[in-house]
Amino acid sequence: MAKSIRLKSLEPLPKRSEDQNDRLVKAHQRQLVRIQQALLFTGERAVVVFQGMDAAGKGGTIRRLAWAMDPRSLKVWPIDAPNDIERKQHYLQRFWTRLPEKTQIAVFDRSWYGRVLVERVEGFASREQWLRAYEEINGFERSLTDEGTILSKFWLHISPEEQLKRFKAREKDPLKTWKLTPDDWRNREKADEYRQAVEDMVARTSQELAPWHLVPAESKRYARVAVIETVIADIEAGMRRHGMEPPEPIED
Repeated sequence: MAKSIRLKSLEPLPKRSEDQNDRLVKAHQRQLVRIQQALLFTGERAVVVFQGMDAAGKGGTIRRLAWAMDPRSLKVWPIDAPNDIERKQHYLQRFWTRLPEKTQIAVFDRSWYGRVLVERVEGFASREQWLRAYEEINGFERSLTDEGTILSKFWLHISPEEQLKRFKAREKDPLKTWKLTPDDWRNREKADEYRQAVEDMVARTSQELAPWHLVPAESKRYARVAVIETVIADIEAGMRRHGMEPPEPIED
């Protein structure tokens, strides 16, 4: 399971073979299906939040997470910059309206943490606003977990060298060039500022029932295994907190 540790402590982990990782992903996907079905009968709900460096593999990881699940009780929310109407509202407003109903799972590809990351670094929020946001976010998440929502939060991290390698690969691949934007290149120039923002985010918004899981994503296949495994563990722990025993894994 991915560890909840500070960003500066992350080190490359031993790599499994591609075949080993692929087998583990499939095994965890089978268990995830059973977990999702169990939620339908328990009335619980879950929220999974993804943040990470550009090109860290969030999209591919989310696809593997969602691939095996019933789409009728799963919603994936890709979060872009707020539109004109949303900019006039409190920044958390658009996330309240996307929270899952009972028995549902919601996955956020980027989230309310934009306030203390991109909005902080790019100056879209004042210092007073993003400093205040830490406690606002903690309160928001406490209100979710107090009501029984199971919350998993992931930061996918890669080194600047690996990021550059992936950027160049996207440049050369006509099927992936759409993933690379001028903002991606520009963000690299503020790498130190973003790193500090992430460190502050992890330190100030990890809570007992909503800790950050920091996943080394130099190997995309390793990251996928770690994330799916951790989502399963978080949901199983949430079910046990509410007096329900999760389904046993199916042996191969």
